[in-house]
Amino acid sequence: MSMNEEQFIQRDRMRFTKNTLSSGLALLAILFNVFYFVSIYKSDVGSYYYNILIGASILYNLIFMLTVFLCSEGVKSYNKAYACVLLVVGALQILRIFILPMRAHTSVATINQQETIVMQNAQFIRVILYLVASAVCCFVAGLVGIRKSRVLAAHMATLEQKAA
Repeated sequence: MSMNEEQFIQRDRMRFTKNTLSSGLALLAILFNVFYFVSIYKSDVGSYYYNILIGASILYNLIFMLTVFLCSEGVKSYNKAYACVLLVVGALQILRIFILPMRAHTSVATINQQETIVMQNAQFIRVILYLVASAVCCFVAGLVGIRKSRVLAAHMATLEQKAA
């Protein structure tokens, strides 16, 4: 079997199989996001986290998880639009680093008349790694999804040309 025949068979199989790589990476992004928000929300630093920013963060986490889950299902069928949404969501995960974690890391709260740093270095590094890992999973899932959707679209076009 020649290389061209092998490539043709691989591309033709895409019509009948799912894009599990992109889908799995999107689900992994959700998992890293869960680790992030559990690390943040289990913190007990006085009343620092009882504000509108945490409410917005909780709302964003819910929207993030729903969106990425929807995208994980969409990229399974090689839908390019869902892959593009994953790229945007990945960029938003990077942006999140500069909102809650950065503010908490540079803030001080008074607990029992003692000043305490809200987010210690170890937790700060951990939550940054979770957000970066989530973003990387979204980026890779999106890029793989876009590439595979283009390959399948080109293959379908050649099949239509052969049929005509």
